[in-house]
Amino acid sequence: MKRVVIPARHGSRNQAGMFSKKAIDLWSEGTVNMPHKRNPMEAQIRTLTPSELLGPLNDVERKYAPSKLFSAGPMEIPLPRPRVSIIGSRKVSAKGLSTAAHIASVLSKKEVVVVSGLAEGIDTTAHETAMRENGRTIAVLGTPLNRVYPQKNSQLQQEIMTNHLVISQFPVGYPIQPKNFVMRNRTMALISNASIIVEAGETSGSLHQGWEALRLGRPLFIWKSIVADSSLSWPKKMLRFGALVLTDPKHVLEVLPSSKGISQIVMQI
Repeated sequence: MKRVVIPARHGSRNQAGMFSKKAIDLWSEGTVNMPHKRNPMEAQIRTLTPSELLGPLNDVERKYAPSKLFSAGPMEIPLPRPRVSIIGSRKVSAKGLSTAAHIASVLSKKEVVVVSGLAEGIDTTAHETAMRENGRTIAVLGTPLNRVYPQKNSQLQQEIMTNHLVISQFPVGYPIQPKNFVMRNRTMALISNASIIVEAGETSGSLHQGWEALRLGRPLFIWKSIVADSSLSWPKKMLRFGALVLTDPKHVLEVLPSSKGISQIVMQI
């Protein structure tokens, strides 16, 4: 087994390696409390261990999993399979948005649960497309469940809480910090059976999830157009560690687990 060396993370840090107060203030200003009126989160927040959410974990998964997770929404627990993260840049091109919508549409029609991080750009398109196709979606937050980032996604977050599932590893009242979103990406890789990076620059937060997926031994796909972009160095690095070029969303289906639960499979044998 190859050992994946995770590249250094970039961000607004001071010399001591901590995020600067200015960076933290910017993240905090960009969040908003969930509206109090008819907020389904207030009616029921489930506190779960990763094993309760996902089923039995192996040693590597347990090592990097958060101790607790908080969820809101009607989706069944343990989570249904298969689940695929569709991720990428917040500031994305029109072509990237179109690609994300196409991938989410194809997977949703095949009953794959679309996972993403509720951020602007790729994430928002993935969630919205899954719901438009009458599929299911999971939002994994970098904030507590009673906060929203970005503010413009307040209605989207509430809709997912009402009809799908929202997950956070941060309890209500936990301070909003940039590093939370890096931790969120690690958790999103754990929750997903596979991850797809649609479009991302050299400093995109999506790269954290890509490396984490590889470390966990999960399939990681990189959309063909960014693999072909000679200005980017990260796709080639990830391909050397086992990432795959994605040219057709249907190819993802070949590596996903069955949607049948373990008990159903045993009963059929």
